[in-house]
Amino acid sequence: MKLSIPRACGSWCKSPVSTTLHKPISFYSSIPSSSPLKPQVPLFLRPPIHSATLSDLQKWHHWAKTLPVPHSDDPPDPTLLRRELKWLLEDALEDHSSVPQMGSHSDDRPIKLRTSLEQLHSVWRQRIEERRPFQYVVGCEHWRDLVLSVQDGVLIPRPETEVFVDLVGDVVTKNGDLTQGLWADLGTGSGAIAIGIGRILGPRGKVIATDLSPVAVAVASFNVQRYSLQDIIEIRQGSWFEPLKDVEGKLSGLVSNPPYIPSDHISGLQPEVGWHEPRLALDGGVDGIDALLHLCNGAASMLKPGGFFIFETNGEKQCKFLVDYMENESKGNFYDVKIVPDFAGIQRFVTGFHH
Repeated sequence: MKLSIPRACGSWCKSPVSTTLHKPISFYSSIPSSSPLKPQVPLFLRPPIHSATLSDLQKWHHWAKTLPVPHSDDPPDPTLLRRELKWLLEDALEDHSSVPQMGSHSDDRPIKLRTSLEQLHSVWRQRIEERRPFQYVVGCEHWRDLVLSVQDGVLIPRPETEVFVDLVGDVVTKNGDLTQGLWADLGTGSGAIAIGIGRILGPRGKVIATDLSPVAVAVASFNVQRYSLQDIIEIRQGSWFEPLKDVEGKLSGLVSNPPYIPSDHISGLQPEVGWHEPRLALDGGVDGIDALLHLCNGAASMLKPGGFFIFETNGEKQCKFLVDYMENESKGNFYDVKIVPDFAGIQRFVTGFHH
């Protein structure tokens, strides 16, 4: 994950178009298709049961545009805030044609909204004054060709993490046996990676997605069901490999975007990240490698011979450390271990196969 907020969610792209756990904890429970914790519904999916006049919405829009941004050493981009305000309006309105009329004269025509004006005041104040991520405000994020539900307590999926899906697509194209196997996504968060992989594997493959957080489990389950992948993807609650004891040595693939930020660096992150996103999904320990080392050690026993793995890291230093660890401390367990860059050319991923 890059430690900045990714592209924002809004109705500009509604058509079908790390991550989570910290130190290993012995806890596991199987989650049924309908999680007992009900996730929040993204704004654009809510029914338009609220109403206001266009004139009142115009007054709110003027207030929102002129709400002062508190002084900060790392202020939000004014251009991005203007876009977010437009996207928020589009998500809130049943009829998007009202958006261009925001600057026109007073108009008492009634309009239908998916949330109340009072709530719009509240969430925009949170965005500006508390630096709450826009994705949490509207309840979703665009990732690849997906629109994924996200909320407080769940890491917002980053654009660079999309590379996971491309890498899996490449490897199963070259090795068809992996398409029919069982894959695992550890620390699934919103379920983004698991969903991307599940769509590649299709009905011949299976994915188990795990997360310690009950909020993440509920959100991931919602996203899996929204894309009708519940027959391919199973969500399990638990820490790292604990929920996978029944499939030890049977995995065709293992992927994870774990927490990898050094603990002392959390306070220096962008406010939208450091203040609001779950620390459990960010904090990788003193050097940022606690979870990564645990994943390396577990992969050796969880993957079947020829099984493939991908781990996301904080960059070049962690990548090189992992490669050295696998080639020396875990010698003989893995082969064809490589470092793969993200879209920006930053050395981000470590991939390889199990002997």
